[in-house]
Amino acid sequence: MIFDNLVGWFSKDLAIDLGTANTLVYTRDRGIILREPSVVAVALDERGTKRIIAVGDEAKDMLGKTPGNVQAIRPLRDGVIADFEVAQAMLRFFISRVHRRRSLLRPIIVISIPHGITEVEKRAVKEAALSAGAREVYLVEEPMAAAIGAEIRVEEPSGNLIVDIGGGTTEVAVISLAGIVQSRSVKVGGDKMDEAIIQYIKKQHNILIGEKTAENIKIEIGNAKPAQDEEPRKTLVRGRDLLMGIPKHVEVSDAEIAEALRPTLQAIVEAIRSTLEKTPPELASDIIEKGVILTGGGSLLKNLDILIRDEVQLPVTVVENPLDSVVLGCGQLLENPDLLSRVAVG
Repeated sequence: MIFDNLVGWFSKDLAIDLGTANTLVYTRDRGIILREPSVVAVALDERGTKRIIAVGDEAKDMLGKTPGNVQAIRPLRDGVIADFEVAQAMLRFFISRVHRRRSLLRPIIVISIPHGITEVEKRAVKEAALSAGAREVYLVEEPMAAAIGAEIRVEEPSGNLIVDIGGGTTEVAVISLAGIVQSRSVKVGGDKMDEAIIQYIKKQHNILIGEKTAENIKIEIGNAKPAQDEEPRKTLVRGRDLLMGIPKHVEVSDAEIAEALRPTLQAIVEAIRSTLEKTPPELASDIIEKGVILTGGGSLLKNLDILIRDEVQLPVTVVENPLDSVVLGCGQLLENPDLLSRVAVG
């Protein structure tokens, strides 16, 4: 115990939500100290060797605007590492920014991962963190971390239905006794919503827009279920005319965006239904009382809670800090090693 306390004084342990869209870093003493896009800009030389030139916000600003020898890369796709080398460099960059070698010991790091990823994918995350300077790495599944971050007592014998809508995946899980009893993970999240908006505007208006523009549209006027008595919201969309090849703008309404997002949101609803169908009766009765708990950035889509409530006939609650719940849960586990040992999956 004395040794553990001394280690705590000399190291700066971290919790990391390594997300497809954003990476968040938490420390015991300061809370969330980093929140940046999971984007890396690399320059390629004549041999194809990659050189990191920007990470995070600076790199995201380059998306769709780079010259031929520069690429803005998102190293995580659908919740898992797609480019190990770049993901490793990104993690090392974020950890060094936070740690700055002010501690005598390398940090213990708790990292969130999607539920149900393969052992190879788990090993890739763990190796990336270890190579970036971690002393020890613990992996915690995102639904579990989100539930802990939402102040749910996961160790109790009671069913809780968590729906974590991230950038690359939506994780649906029934949690009881510090374990995931039933779950479903679908590769649908904020990225698929952006992609659906791009395809809709391309098909309906013959205009090509980029990922960043689609994300801005989703944030500005995105709506899962526009109410008939609400004033329609509209925004001006600028892109390239596919027929003339010149810049063009068009006005788009929230009703159109709801139409564009319908198939994506339906996939999330079906994942919730599928999980509920396989949930043991005793836990199902708890869920009827508590309802569905929404976390993740995707849960901020306007009226999404109303859409899910109407589709599954259960009360729906969006947690207080849906963007932060996963990293806050990982952070709480740094303070509770007994619970960490129960919920860690690697």
